[in-house]
Amino acid sequence: MSESAPILPAPLDTAIAAQLAARGRWSPFEILFWLGAVSTIWLLPDHHLILTEIVIWGLFALSLDLILGYAGIVSLGHAAFFGVGAYTAGLLARHALIGEPVVALLVAGLAGGAFGFLTSFLVLRGTDLTRLMVTLGVALLLREVANRMAWLTGGADGLQGITMQPVLGLFRFDLYGHTAYVYSLVVLFVLFLLARRIVGSPFGLSLLAIKGNPLRAGAIGIGAGPRIVAVYTLAAVYAAIAGALLTQTTAFTSLESLSFDRSADVLLVLIIGGTGHLYGGLIGAVVFRFAQDWLSAATPQYWQFWIGLILVVIVLVGRDRIGGWLAPLRRAGDRLVPWRGGRDGGRP
Repeated sequence: MSESAPILPAPLDTAIAAQLAARGRWSPFEILFWLGAVSTIWLLPDHHLILTEIVIWGLFALSLDLILGYAGIVSLGHAAFFGVGAYTAGLLARHALIGEPVVALLVAGLAGGAFGFLTSFLVLRGTDLTRLMVTLGVALLLREVANRMAWLTGGADGLQGITMQPVLGLFRFDLYGHTAYVYSLVVLFVLFLLARRIVGSPFGLSLLAIKGNPLRAGAIGIGAGPRIVAVYTLAAVYAAIAGALLTQTTAFTSLESLSFDRSADVLLVLIIGGTGHLYGGLIGAVVFRFAQDWLSAATPQYWQFWIGLILVVIVLVGRDRIGGWLAPLRRAGDRLVPWRGGRDGGRP
């Protein structure tokens, strides 16, 4: 080929593969985020109880981000899957059906996924407002069923008498929450890696196409129905595991795990952190839980007012403008490390 000959573009599949590989690389901020999370095991030993709650809220918000941030499905009943996982783990431990917490966690996730798969077909039959009402109705119905079946769930008194065995037969749950925090953090990290891989894959890109314009996505051969069912089921698995973690680390569960407040709070967490980049739920959980803890101690009667004020400030200032303030730090990190990950691949 002569020097004057035009340079032909790379084949489309090669270009797509290169783009996906770039999206999957870890950015410096991601590495610092997880190093900071691991360091809290030793740096904040007296706060492991509240940190365990933050991890569980983060995982719960991550599950909602999978359907809201990537598929555009707004849900006001996400607590239904959280409660299914919580009660499954509690019943397995109480009746000594599965004593090992990790195995019970997987079974609880499968139970939540099965329930999510069955209810996902209801979500397919409507638009945004209809889906909102359907998800809310499913959660309310499930809570009432759990309340009526007090012989199984404990009703309003909650499921008591839960005794948790050591994790992997080696690590016992202690009163200070050390084992619970490390256990929950490991589960969160493993599931985050899986979610990061999924949203950075062609399947994740197809979800973004469906969210952006379902009609255009269908015109180019991206079927919305099967993909929505798949991601909705996956989100249910994640939410159920979060609920099971709460039961295992507290040895208790109640109807609150199925309440509307639980669904509203996780949506609030995701609004604070932002949708569509996985880290939003994790960052929102940190901000929400610490703000809730500090404000409820400072002003017990008005802490919800301050939380609402934080939301108003976020809306007025704009998350894009806040991200612009952090842009110089990101550019400095990119100069130190010659590779970076894309936003949709999971960069905070």
